[in-house]
Amino acid sequence: MALSGTIGAVVVESGADAPAAAFARCLVGGLLLIVWSSARGWLLPTLRGLSRRDLTMIVLGGVLLVLNWVLLFTSYALSSISVGTVVYHTQPLLLVGLAAAVLGERITRSHLMRAVIAFGGVVAISLGAEGSDGQPVRLSGIALALAAAALYAGATLIAKQLSHLRPHVVAAVQLTTGTVLLAPALLFTPLPGDAAGIGWLLLLGTVHTAVMYVLMYSSVGRLPTGTVAVISYLYPVVAVIVDSVAYGHRVTPVEGVGMLAILLAALAPRRTGTRDTTT
Repeated sequence: MALSGTIGAVVVESGADAPAAAFARCLVGGLLLIVWSSARGWLLPTLRGLSRRDLTMIVLGGVLLVLNWVLLFTSYALSSISVGTVVYHTQPLLLVGLAAAVLGERITRSHLMRAVIAFGGVVAISLGAEGSDGQPVRLSGIALALAAAALYAGATLIAKQLSHLRPHVVAAVQLTTGTVLLAPALLFTPLPGDAAGIGWLLLLGTVHTAVMYVLMYSSVGRLPTGTVAVISYLYPVVAVIVDSVAYGHRVTPVEGVGMLAILLAALAPRRTGTRDTTT
């Protein structure tokens, strides 16, 4: 989870536009997960056992996941890494609402209160956050982070329906889907032309995608739900620290209150049986 907090910095340092960065993440991460799954003997047996419904759900989840990355990466440029990441962390609350709408799961009074608090946090950030130039952040950046969170919630809900499959293989297929989906975007947003930019994108695809998937799937299932929920908050905390240290982002008092409200509202034990995708 601490690794996730450095994703924004890696994307920014690469100098790539959001679609190109997401494409590189899909291409490199997908290839490595295919190799990993093949080496473990999971790939072909899982693919052969896929039903038409499974394949449809996997591809749909991949589309949502990849578009979520594009929107999130774009939000970094329009707001800041810390603002985009913390607003993006409304995703657990959006997941509850989506599960209620799609699966008919019950929304408790506690969920409603958390949603109100988180919404207040988003409003506070919108009013009080400043960009790297000291000017108010663009509301479009915050809106994109919220939209990314909604897409991520949808991808997570789909992953919940695929819990009977090897997650590494599911991720490999989804990243392959993303590679195909985003390839045409390279005509308009090409990959960086310098070695440094390519190096950052390779880091994004290897460490922040393939390695993170393997680590997450091998450890999350062994940890208590409450522990996983608390550890997940290393992501936004590390992102805020990195943004402040590396890029000089100054958290205003109003923005700080908004960030704290969102994190406290979303701080709840995760539902068992819900598999996370990589952020």
